[in-house]
Amino acid sequence: MNQNSNNNNELPPGELQIEITDDLAEGKYINLAIITHSHAEFIFDFINAMPNMSKAKVKSRFIFSPVHAKQFANVLMSNIQKYESLYGKIKDAPHNVSANIMPPSAQA
Repeated sequence: MNQNSNNNNELPPGELQIEITDDLAEGKYINLAIITHSHAEFIFDFINAMPNMSKAKVKSRFIFSPVHAKQFANVLMSNIQKYESLYGKIKDAPHNVSANIMPPSAQA
């Protein structure tokens, strides 16, 4: 037991306890991302597009403020650089697998 814990389950300042459910921990395979934005938000749609299929469903959608989208991009690039320093440069995907950056859309 942590000596800093109390009856209210409060954590020391600056600490955050994060939990994940078993079904969420399994994750989802994603091979396509569509990113749209407006002046107030960035919308990330994550998709698993199957070969030879003309339709695919969005598996997850995340909405970020512009500040959080930039923080996410910086953290992602930092992690990619760490990965490449350990395992070598990641090759670019073939042209048929991509992350699309789309203009804002009224579709929800």
